[in-house]
Parts: sequence; structure tokens; C-alpha cells
Amino acid sequence: MKKLRYPFLLIVLAGSLFYCKSNKQGGTTISAASTTEVSNTEPEQTDFSKSPFLTAEQSMKKIRIEDGFEVKLVASEPLISTPVAFSFDNKGRMWVIEMTGYMPDTIGTGEDIPNGKIVILEDKNKDGVMDDRKVFLDSLVLPRALCLIENGVLIGEPTNLWFYEIKNDKPVNKTLVDDKYTEGGNVEHQPNGLLRAMDNWIYNAKSSKRYRRKGDKWLIEQTHFRGQWGISQDNYGRLYYNNNSQNLLSDFFMPGLGANNKNQRILAGFNEKSVANNKVYPIRPTPGVNRAYMKGVIDDSLRLVDFTAACSPLVYRGDIFGKAYESNVFVAEPSANLIKRNILNDEGYVVKGAQAYKGKEFLASTDERFRPVSLYNAPDGAMYIVDMYRGIIQHKTYLTPYLKGQIGKRDLTQPLSAGRIYKVVPKNTNPKAPALATDADGLVKLLSSKNGWVRDYAQNALIDGKFKQAIPALESAAKQTENQLLAIHALWTLEGLGALKTDDVLAQLKQTAWPLRMEALAVLPSLINEQTASKYTSALNQMIAQNDTLAAPYVAFLANYIKPYDNTAANNLLVSVAKKYPGNKYVTDAVISNLQDTEDVFKNELAASLPDSNVLIKKQLDKIIAQAANTKANRDPKVLLKDYPKGAALFNTVCQTCHGPDGNGVKSLGPPLNQSEWVTGDKNKLISIVLFGLTGPVKVNGHIYKTPEVSGDMPGIGYDKEMPSEDVAQLLSFIRKSWRNNGDKISTEEVASARQKLSSRQKAFTVEELNGM
Repeated sequence: MKKLRYPFLLIVLAGSLFYCKSNKQGGTTISAASTTEVSNTEPEQTDFSKSPFLTAEQSMKKIRIEDGFEVKLVASEPLISTPVAFSFDNKGRMWVIEMTGYMPDTIGTGEDIPNGKIVILEDKNKDGVMDDRKVFLDSLVLPRALCLIENGVLIGEPTNLWFYEIKNDKPVNKTLVDDKYTEGGNVEHQPNGLLRAMDNWIYNAKSSKRYRRKGDKWLIEQTHFRGQWGISQDNYGRLYYNNNSQNLLSDFFMPGLGANNKNQRILAGFNEKSVANNKVYPIRPTPGVNRAYMKGVIDDSLRLVDFTAACSPLVYRGDIFGKAYESNVFVAEPSANLIKRNILNDEGYVVKGAQAYKGKEFLASTDERFRPVSLYNAPDGAMYIVDMYRGIIQHKTYLTPYLKGQIGKRDLTQPLSAGRIYKVVPKNTNPKAPALATDADGLVKLLSSKNGWVRDYAQNALIDGKFKQAIPALESAAKQTENQLLAIHALWTLEGLGALKTDDVLAQLKQTAWPLRMEALAVLPSLINEQTASKYTSALNQMIAQNDTLAAPYVAFLANYIKPYDNTAANNLLVSVAKKYPGNKYVTDAVISNLQDTEDVFKNELAASLPDSNVLIKKQLDKIIAQAANTKANRDPKVLLKDYPKGAALFNTVCQTCHGPDGNGVKSLGPPLNQSEWVTGDKNKLISIVLFGLTGPVKVNGHIYKTPEVSGDMPGIGYDKEMPSEDVAQLLSFIRKSWRNNGDKISTEEVASARQKLSSRQKAFTVEELNGM
């Protein structure tokens, strides 16, 4: 049972792609005094009853942007169609994903047709506007992510993750990296991103996997589950993401740590709300939102109130916006035709912030078809925007009759072959990308750039090229302290080259500046082995003794990597840090992340030194122990899979996103299904909820779930006329028998009867309605 809300997601245009190689897009720009004012040359729009298709130049005139900035066109149709994501290569070219098959109409006709492409756009005359197109790969079904690495490119095409070697801009030697890249989840809820992060691993949104290439082999590891569409990193390699109703989530710690204890459902410091304010401020009415008919979704002026399609958070790491835009994160909202600006602050290892403005946005448009779905840093320091430019962005699975009506009223289905890429720059500037070196010396120099994209490029290129000759210069750069970002990138480049030395890292652990100590701690998992474990254990104990509060959670996380070589030493680290910081939630959860199925043993070990049963670490241990016991009492999922195969598949693709694979609910998304009276109780109520959704607070086992603890609305799947009643019945039977539930079976006939009875219904149920049935 998936969360309601508008798909933040891939807004894709179907239809034929028209292309003329000699086409030139022009250099049109538009700016305005602020997000609350309109251009002097463009009359304020008052009639929003229609949303006509506009050329890129016309659409740009509808954009209002913060004072001091302007928007420039980089590419548009017919050069591109249905763009959803892209990546720059070392020549400044753009490798663009065209997801042509997404929702060609309101019933998703032809979604499985292999018409997606990866295309290469190039600016041959170097005027900042793309003028050449080359198809690298075609005949793809809903491609959604790519990552250039070494001599090839990773491409996510459900359900697979492929690696193609590149030769003369052509794909060769196709390799299957992961045949379960998008296992589970529907089109709106499948992995994406493929962010090559500072720690040399590749991370995704909507996924708990990370990838790394070692020689000719691909490593796949479990990590924390993150976000929905789009993922970004800051200058220290910490990750940022969101889901469609939340502005900004983030990790306070480096991404590879802490994902070890399956009994631990929530880990402090990961999936944190860095900006909790979800208000949005469109500059046009937005009735074309899936549940706009519901109270509180839009205001009296028919404008969206809160995020419903938040996506692609971008930590701006360029060098041309100015000091005020450092530590800024931009978030796209395609359903409200805007881009939000947030400002973050570091307090120790905690990263929190707020929206930059109240009552307005950094960028907004009155063109309903302007759909910003992905944001990027770039070689020239600008912020790039992928605009899918189309009417329909809601997938058919959750498309309500209300929204179908809105689409029809304003003729939003056609055309389907548009798409634009813009860039945001300071007004009256024409920033240029630096020369991207390809030699070892030049790449090392680029590591000191003020532009984060350039630093990332240099790090990756040095590793991809296996430039061992750069090691001495990198070691020198890692030891200097004047330019911390240079030192950090040099450290991780050495890690990627397998050239880090224990003595050098031990010295880094003694640095005064916390960012340098943090990165030295974060790099230890790749260095700890049988020969070095004792040295690093000694250093970590010393940090505890010196009251290094900032390092304390990292010490706890790192005990997991000491354990294979010296279990006693690892356990002593955990006891020491737990005793010193028994009330620190981040240390507590970091300690527990090491203790899968031994939580009770560790609790007993702490008893003598921490007799107070009310200290946080003991409370958390009790909670985890109880959760583990409940999990062990669950029914065998293999039996249920055999009995209800269609129901299990539907649960995996629709429901587990918000309710969790264990049925215990997901923070900020959905309440528990396990041992819920709504699941095991009255059949008619459960059928009604799953078919047509539930809105508002709901009480489960005595606890009232409401926003922001969970989403305020859950969508139904009964609006999808193609969804067989048999599949819905199996789904309901599956969840009524799963985990510790013991409800009776629901038949196909019971579902079909309810669908017939409720065939005219067009809105979600409330608890009051259901209780009155």
C-alpha cells in the first residue's frame, strides 16, 4: 500500500523523436527581479484554464528567478526528447537518458516498448549551447540512471544494471552487473542515481545497494536505504536525498558505515530530516495534483501547500554563485513547477538547515508543463536543470479520476516529444568550464579547484587512469592543511589507488580540524586488516580517552571492522564508548549497529558499569531485543510466497516502500501492517482502503499515526482498471497472513464485489467513513 502523493519522478515523454543534426538552439535567457515579481516585458498570466505547449524560448519567459540570476537554454527539442538524467564526460559533452516510454497517455499505453535511449550531446562551436546529437544506445525500456566510469558506462534499465565498455562512442562488451538492480518497486519506486561518491563507491536513491569496480569485478554491498529520486553529496562525501513529500533528508556520517544490524530499523544519523519544512510556494495555481481535491493539499488560491513531488536534491558545489550559496541545497518540485533553495549549517556532525525564503522560491514558473526533475553541478560552476517538459507526470497505478479530468480539461497529454536542459548562472555572466586535464600532473592540480564537480572529476579520472605516478604528489597534498578540500580529495584518491599508508592515516587522525579527522576515520574500513588492526585500535582508544566527542560515533561504527581480527578489542571499544556516552543517541545507535543478535549479551556486559536502566543505550537495547524477538515469531515467508505469488509480487512493488518488507512501517511514510487491526479486522474496511486509499490520522494498536510521523495520505490501487481483482485479493490475503498476522483469506469475488459497489468513488476514505460502514 504505497503512499499517496504525486510521483516526484520521471516525467517522461513518449512519441517519436525528431532530430536534425544541424539544429541550433540559440542562446535565449530570461531573468526577473525576484520570485514574487514578473518580467516587465511579460504580462502576468491570469488565465490558467489551459496549459498550451510552449517553445523553449516561450517557456523561459514564464520563469521567475531570484534576483541576480538568469536561466540559459542549453538544449531542447528536437535535439533531445524526454530527458530524465545526464552526466558530463571529460570533453564537456552530456550523456543524456531519454525515457521515452513513461506514461504516453493516462493509461500508460506502450510503457513496455523499448524506445528509450542514451544520447551524447555536444557543443561543437563552444558557445554554451548543444548543437550535435549522437545516439549511443537505443531500444531500452524505461532507462533511469547512468554513471561514466573507467572505460565505460553503467546504465540502469529495469530490472538490470549493465556496464557497457565504450569504443569510439559506441557500446561494446556488455556486462551484467546486477540482475536485481530494480528488484521490487514500480516505475515510480525503483532505484536511480548511480552517484559516484567521494568514498569511491556508487550509491543510489531508492536502494540499499552500493557498487564498486575492482579490476574486472563488480562489488555489491548492502548499505542504508535512501530516498526516492535523485541523490547528491556535499564537500565531505555525506549523502543527501528525499522522498516525494519531504524536502531534504541526509546522512550525518559517511555513507558506508553502520548498515550492519538487521534488527535495527532506525539508525540515528542516517535518513535524518536536515530541513523539516515542507512548504512550497508556486506562482501559479496547481490543480493538476493527484489529490488536489482533498482538504489541505492546495490552498484557497488553488496552489500546492506542501511538497508532493520533491526530487533530485542538489548540494550546490560550484564556484560562481557566491559565498551566500555555499552550503545550499536545491530541491526540484515538478508538480508545482519550481525549485526550492535551502541553507544548511554544520553543528559538529549534525547537519540541519532551513528554507532560504518564506513565501517564495529560488525559481518558479507559470508554465504548467515546466517539470524540473533532475538538478546537477557542472564543469562551468552553473546549476543545470533537466526539464522533462510535459503534462502527465503521475503514473497510471495511482492516477485518480480527478487528475484524469484535470489532464483532459487542459489538454495535457500531448505533445510527447519535448524536453529541455537549462543552466542557472549569475546574471550577465558567461562562465566557462576549465580545461579538463587528462594527465596525472594536471589532474592533481584540479583537486584544488573551488568547483566541487571539477574536484570529483579529477579524483575519478586519477583512479580510472590508475595514475600511480601521481602518488607522491597526492601524499603531499593529503598532508597539507591550508586547503582542506584538497587534502580530503587527495586522501580518497589514494584510497582509490590502493596507495594509503597506515602511518599517514594515523597522523591524519591527530589533526586539529574535525573534517580532516572525520575523513581519516571514514577511510579506515578499507585499511584495517590483520596487520594493521592493533594500530588502529590503539588510535581509536586514544580518541576516546582524549574525549573526542565528534569522533565517538565513528569509533563505534569502526569497531565492526576491528571485530574480524580481534573480537575482544572490538568489544572493548564498544564498551568504552558506550560507558562514556550512554545518553548520546548517535553513539548509542552506532554501538548497536555492531551487535546483531548479541544485543542481550552486550546489555548484560554493561550492567555492572551502567546500573541505571533508564540510560538511553539500555532503553535502545531493550527495544531492539524486543523487535528481534517479534521478527523471529513471524510466519515463514516462503510458504506465503508459494500460496500467494501474485500478492507477494504486488506487495513488493507497491506496498513495502511505505510499510517496510517486515510490515513494521517506515518512518515518515507509512504505519505498520504487522499486527494492525486494520489488516486483520473487518475485510470490507481493508478492501476499501487498498482500493481507494485512506486519508488523515489513523490509530494502529493504540497509537495515532499522522503527519509528519507518516504521510497523511495513502493511495488506492483500485483506480487502475487493469489491476485484476484476483491480484488484489492475493495481496490482501498475503498481508493478512504475513509476519504475526493471522487473518482469514480474502477472495477474488469479495474484491470484485467491492469494486462494483464503489465504482463511482473518486476520493480516499477517512477513518470516520470506514467506521460508519
